[in-house]
Amino acid sequence: MAEQAPLAGQIKPSLVPPSSSFRLRSKSLNSVRLRRVFDLFDKNSDEYITVAELADALARLGLTTNPTELEFTVSGFVKPGAIGLDFNDFQNLHRTLGDALFGTDPINPENNTEEADMQEAFNVFDEDGDGFISAQELKTVLEKLGLGEGQSIDRVQLMICSVDKDSDGRVDFGEFKTMMKSIDVESS
Repeated sequence: MAEQAPLAGQIKPSLVPPSSSFRLRSKSLNSVRLRRVFDLFDKNSDEYITVAELADALARLGLTTNPTELEFTVSGFVKPGAIGLDFNDFQNLHRTLGDALFGTDPINPENNTEEADMQEAFNVFDEDGDGFISAQELKTVLEKLGLGEGQSIDRVQLMICSVDKDSDGRVDFGEFKTMMKSIDVESS
């Protein structure tokens, strides 16, 4: 197994600013979703994420990276002879970065709950912070992730309608939680 590089002093400068939504800790934001992220980052579908693919994905998400620091950080997780991170390596990197950047909060354990993680995920989509996810906000995030669903506002509006219980044309936090919990059940 490759020796992992020391991360505490190396990570923070390379991800400016770190997004707390990176930490996917709850059962509803599990390894199935991390696999989906892996597949999005693996642009050529060769089952490896290279440093170039990772840098490209982070840039599309609006995260500034230093290529040298990114290479140094990732290299500690890549198996000898491999061209990049396989899924297990990616999970280890994700877990280590999450712990190094965000840690856990032993004083206020409620900050580590599923509800807090769900709120973090909601905030990624609620770009203007008004407490609702509009079709345009969803479209923007899907486009940043390189997902085809983000190409059509009509498709995005259908996605919104499928979870919009009060028919106001946007998704509130309660509707978002219901949607995420139903996805967890379907993907398990």
